[in-house]
Amino acid sequence: MTKHRGRRLLVLSFALSVSPIQSSAAGTPQQVEAPRAGHRVTADEAKALEEGLKTNPNDLVAHEKLITYYFEAMLTSRSSDLEEKRESHVLWLIEHDPESELAGSPEAAIQPMGFSQSTEGYQQAKQLWLAQVQKHPDNVTIVRNAAEFVSLWDRALGRELLEKVLLLEPGDPAASSALAQSYMQERMIAQSPDEKAELAKKALSLHESALGNSTLEVRFYGLADVAEEAYAAGDIAKAEQYASELLQLASQFKTNWNYGNALHKGNIILGRVALQRGDISVAKQHLLAAGDISGSPQLDSFGPNMTLAKELLEKGERDSVLAYLQSCEGFWKMGTTQLQDWIAVVNAGGTPDFGANLAY
Repeated sequence: MTKHRGRRLLVLSFALSVSPIQSSAAGTPQQVEAPRAGHRVTADEAKALEEGLKTNPNDLVAHEKLITYYFEAMLTSRSSDLEEKRESHVLWLIEHDPESELAGSPEAAIQPMGFSQSTEGYQQAKQLWLAQVQKHPDNVTIVRNAAEFVSLWDRALGRELLEKVLLLEPGDPAASSALAQSYMQERMIAQSPDEKAELAKKALSLHESALGNSTLEVRFYGLADVAEEAYAAGDIAKAEQYASELLQLASQFKTNWNYGNALHKGNIILGRVALQRGDISVAKQHLLAAGDISGSPQLDSFGPNMTLAKELLEKGERDSVLAYLQSCEGFWKMGTTQLQDWIAVVNAGGTPDFGANLAY
């Protein structure tokens, strides 16, 4: 499930016309992957596959190729006709091969809202998944795929299915990570500080469990979330521990797409920890280090985290914040105007409205 997060965020960004960062609320520890690799089906080949299904309707390979083809075409054309065709193949796949990797992937998702919305299709697919779970209650793959399908839109049902996966396979990394992500998303919209802290504690426990037996690369992707959850849960020592480990581990992944994210997020968290302890000097050092990076796919598109900058502004530290904003111009080319507006407000003695850049 974790390996699909990047593509699911990509789908959601097109479907809802919002940034993947805003949608996930907790950041993006996985690369925003392209749809599954291999031979790309052409329009003529798709037409031939559709014709072939008229005589051989149970051709699994044809259904899978068409789902992927329509998924890719939908992202660029936003054609409702293509989406309807993809939906029909998705419903067939859920009914006939619910254990397949594709069945639990973003390519086989149906959105009940957004430009490609199909409330009826989503509900029909959801019922098919629930029927499969009822028919195969001990099949971890089917339950996990069902959870992947519903979690984004039916949080309670998604959690119920993920908890069932964990009963079947205690400590399952994918289910633990997905359940933690659900708590993280809920934390972002919770109103009570106590409720936010409690949700952070739940997410932290699950993510720690998921990372316990993970590979080094998966740990590299997940440490930022764990450090952030620890900070939100009030466990400053753990936040410092995980953020420090993230920065140390980053040296082994300098060519990885997540390298810039790791340096940025790790320093932001360590700066907030220093500020909590009253060490403004160290906090400023981490803020400047967070801006002194070459960027990343996410940072280049959606810009820097401004939480530590805002907290330092509240302490009167305008010079360091101005230096940070200016350094962010090096990677956030798309946000040059926004950065200049923020710089003007800070120079005038105010605190900018950093909006969504405080939310992750």
